[in-house]
Amino acid sequence: MAVDSFHAKESLKVGEQSYQYFRLDAVQGDGLDVATLPYSLKVLLEALLRTEDGADITKADIEALAGWDAEADPSKEIQFTPARVIMQDFTGVPCVVDLATMREAMADLGGDPSKINPLAPAEMVIDHSVIADVFGTPDAFERNVEIEYQRNGERYKFLRWGQGAFDDFKVVPPGTGIVHQVNIEKLARVVFTRDTDGELVAYPDSCVGTDSHTTMVNGLGVVGWGVGGIEAEAAMLGQPISMLIPRVVGFKLSGELPEGATATDLVLTITEQLRKHGVVGKFVEFYGPGVSAVPLANRATIGNMSPEYGSTVAIFPIDDETTKYMRLTGRDEEQIALTEAYAKAQGLWHDPSAEPRYSEYLELDLGEVVPSIAGPKRPQDRVVLAEAKQGFRGALADYASYDEVDATGERKPGVPPAATPESGYDEAVAESFPASDAPSSHDDGKSAPKDYASCAPSDGGRPSNPAMVTLEDGTQFELDHGAVTIAAITSCTNTSNPSVMIGAALLAKKAVEKGLVRKPWVKTTLAPGSKVVSDYYERAGLTPYLDKLGFNLVGYGCTTCIGNSGPLIPEVSAAVNENDLAVVSVLSGNRNFEGRINPDIKMNYLASPPLVVAYALAGTMDMDITTEPLGNDTEGNPVYLKDIWPAPAEVEDVIQQAISSDTFSREYADVFAGDERWQNLPTPDGDTFEWDADSTYVRKAPYFDGMQLEPSPVEDVSGARVLLKLGDSVTTDHISPAGAIKKDSPAGKYLMENGVEPRDFNSLGSRRGNHEVMIRGTFANIRLRNQIAPGTEGGFTRDFTAGGEVTSVFEASQNYQAAGTPLVVLAGKEYGSGSSRDWAAKGTALLGVKVVIAESYERIHRSNLIGMGVLPLQFPEGQNAESLGLTGEETFEVTGVTELNEGRTPKTVKVKAGDVEFDAVVRIDTPGEANYYRNGGIMPYVLRSLL
Repeated sequence: MAVDSFHAKESLKVGEQSYQYFRLDAVQGDGLDVATLPYSLKVLLEALLRTEDGADITKADIEALAGWDAEADPSKEIQFTPARVIMQDFTGVPCVVDLATMREAMADLGGDPSKINPLAPAEMVIDHSVIADVFGTPDAFERNVEIEYQRNGERYKFLRWGQGAFDDFKVVPPGTGIVHQVNIEKLARVVFTRDTDGELVAYPDSCVGTDSHTTMVNGLGVVGWGVGGIEAEAAMLGQPISMLIPRVVGFKLSGELPEGATATDLVLTITEQLRKHGVVGKFVEFYGPGVSAVPLANRATIGNMSPEYGSTVAIFPIDDETTKYMRLTGRDEEQIALTEAYAKAQGLWHDPSAEPRYSEYLELDLGEVVPSIAGPKRPQDRVVLAEAKQGFRGALADYASYDEVDATGERKPGVPPAATPESGYDEAVAESFPASDAPSSHDDGKSAPKDYASCAPSDGGRPSNPAMVTLEDGTQFELDHGAVTIAAITSCTNTSNPSVMIGAALLAKKAVEKGLVRKPWVKTTLAPGSKVVSDYYERAGLTPYLDKLGFNLVGYGCTTCIGNSGPLIPEVSAAVNENDLAVVSVLSGNRNFEGRINPDIKMNYLASPPLVVAYALAGTMDMDITTEPLGNDTEGNPVYLKDIWPAPAEVEDVIQQAISSDTFSREYADVFAGDERWQNLPTPDGDTFEWDADSTYVRKAPYFDGMQLEPSPVEDVSGARVLLKLGDSVTTDHISPAGAIKKDSPAGKYLMENGVEPRDFNSLGSRRGNHEVMIRGTFANIRLRNQIAPGTEGGFTRDFTAGGEVTSVFEASQNYQAAGTPLVVLAGKEYGSGSSRDWAAKGTALLGVKVVIAESYERIHRSNLIGMGVLPLQFPEGQNAESLGLTGEETFEVTGVTELNEGRTPKTVKVKAGDVEFDAVVRIDTPGEANYYRNGGIMPYVLRSLL
């Protein structure tokens, strides 16, 4: 029950309806200044006011936030209670598995299983399971959905059980859309209402989500960010999110986007700018007169990529553009009226002339944004479109060279010297690789003219290894480094934005009318984030043109953006692997880490949907598409990008004609119902789930095995060995990949031993409900480089219980655990960057890792490690494994951890590794995290607190 020390509770009447709300301006006192607080902190302050209980949330907490010192480093912990939890199925399935397991554990410990139930509304959108297996055909969507249900029937039955077994838990079925797009178009309330003790209370919508791109909803003025699945479970069970009051970066916008620049170009520019400035762990808030010139869809795109520049949120305030979007997307007028009245009453409505107080200030003139792409392996590595060819050639130096000599003595492109284990995994691409005059082929001048397509260079300006390919239908072409083998309109980042989606379709229309076709080696896919996109394409008569270029609908889900790209054209895949070609994907997504998009593809570029279509026509990154022709028209005349690029007025005309609120209302009328396949799934019932011992998708989690009512004391670590020694920018994709399962990997072998054929493996992400698969997939990314096993790529290490022989990470961990040997992971900067993937922490813990020592951490992964009982330590400032002379062959001892048993968190602990000793910083940052660690993780802590 709220204490309400500031007597803030009051009534707000909107139309005929009255609401109770907690007035922010009631918080007054010496040094308190609520009026000039950043928008995002006002939302946090309201949550504290409303949930003040005198214990976990006190008057002092409220005063600390109201009196926020913009210049101070974060030090004050607060407990934030989000309005709701949102999940996608990859990360959501293990959440439901854990809740189902917790019910059984609660009963085993003598408690009431019904207490394990969401206390905050929880919504899941099934969007991560569809794979673009079939493409380029009219029935691609139906066939992919059919395959999806065949692969995921066990998981989907389990989720249908969960929707019935748990209160306040809703599931948006497969084939509906992408979680973040469904969130902004349907689920987000902007202002939330809930019946509390017989009163209808209004408060700001806020959420935490099991996906780092939850921040997309920031574009609507909704404070929300990604957390690990284990934190999300705690939030669902009524536990507040422990956090430090953050620094807030004010990002002032002015001007308007110039003609030819898209929302994608804007977000890539912002990503680069904020990454350079450094905003990890900070809130970013957009303000200024330029905010009004940013359409809501563009705001959502910018919010979506907050994880790519590292901020916790990237939020826009509520204004007329917000309510205009709510009306467009079919929200009812009562909700819209409440949003405006509440925001204005609380000082949350945007005032273009006001400048809140911020910790740091940045500014961008939107008029300076130019067409751009980002790649080949990090979203912050922006490349101006006009310089993309040069940038590609420079980056190619990391993937191919002239130096290898084949068996006949001929010079042949091969593995470059730069691609060594110590070169790091996600390092920024260096400066341009100098052009070379080395010939790309040998020709005596007597060969006949070629009548097939080619993506080999004509100028010899970069490494080349052309390979002849013949498709099943007889089509012939030459494949070479830089060939665009995937062009994917994918991801909520851009498919939620009508301007770029209509732009892509209009560009396709103009290209088809001029007789252009996609290159035959390009796999083209269209996977919108909601059915609304297909609706307005149909209304505008644009679908046939996309189909003509091979951009047939393949599904409503994340697909290529998360690695569910499906296989390349078989003959193309064979040529790539046989000739070690560095081929390319171009996608309208938000992540392009190496090894993420497709196992055959090393170089990945992020681009706007219109540019995805353009690169499908070009077929290669080794082309300046701003000056070189994309092809010839039916009369043999060259066609340039400028000839088919739609004018803004054309795009706007189509938007006005084809998109209305009826579109959204119709497509979202029964969003939780699902299609006939979903409705006909056999649905188990009962309060506890009947686990199938033969299931390879859903198994009872082991986290509560042997759990006692009281936690055991925290212990120091001794006799530990290094499982992995890693470089900088190791992502959660490296630690817990979501993509394909290889037949000869530990996970593949496990599945085959359990009767699963390789064709039915599905992806690692789809099997997150089975810990046996996920443990074996941990640290198994095909591009991971473990420095204690030089010369290897993938999930390999050295097993010091067997004389240091090279073996799989999983097999080594099994031997270490059998010997009672705790394990350590050594890492560089930005450890755990990427998606909020709870299995990156769960798998680490289940492999027997007790300690991770890194130079720095991504926020969510560090928190998740603690949530699984793994101790995150940080090297002393300016030091790392190399500077300390650590090889990874040492035996480690960590002492001083036991201070946690006294109720204190040590700032540092002693680490002894062989002859090396140093003081490592303890990255348990809040008292709440310390409680989780003392209990062996967040789940045991929550379970004990509910007993």
